[in-house]
Amino acid sequence: MNAHTIKKAMSALALRDKDVAEGLALVGLPAPRIRPKGFETFLSTIVSQQISTEAAKTILARVRACLPDFSAEGILATPIEQLRQAGLSQRKTEYLRGLAEAVVSGDFDINSLEGVEDEQAIAHIVQLRGFGRWSAEIYLMFSLARRDIFPADDLALQVALAKLKKLEQKPTPKQARALVEHWAPWRSVGALFLWHYYRGAPQ
Repeated sequence: MNAHTIKKAMSALALRDKDVAEGLALVGLPAPRIRPKGFETFLSTIVSQQISTEAAKTILARVRACLPDFSAEGILATPIEQLRQAGLSQRKTEYLRGLAEAVVSGDFDINSLEGVEDEQAIAHIVQLRGFGRWSAEIYLMFSLARRDIFPADDLALQVALAKLKKLEQKPTPKQARALVEHWAPWRSVGALFLWHYYRGAPQ
């Protein structure tokens, strides 16, 4: 979602939710987050799990360097030991090869995700080992620019929502979804704002 869409969405959200309006006045508009579509983003999602951004960048560069080409076929053509030497754990290597095998076999068609409804796309992604609902929702938000996704399992979103709504404790994922139901059809931008608010709001 580009800056124009974010501004439009935040104006709509501020009109229907006074807490958003107050938060927006406090921290301003969130910046766009746009990730490329396709295999590389799925690969980087696996690499990035449970490690720092800097470590992920280093390992991703090493993985890229050891592949004959940056593709599913390239992954399958690379010995497992080389992938391990690039810094991938045994489990991440398994996830990566599983992703590559699913793409090459046609069981997982990344391009087809653009033509299906949100929940269908999420269900398709979570069939892959190593991809939960949160990873699927992030792909839909930042790579496919879907406008009405809310990754309620995200801890930072829960904390930010509690702060924004002046709750005594962070909501459960189910409670969080209920609290932002009226943000539809702009819940992706609402989530982007909450991450921004999480970092920028006074303690």
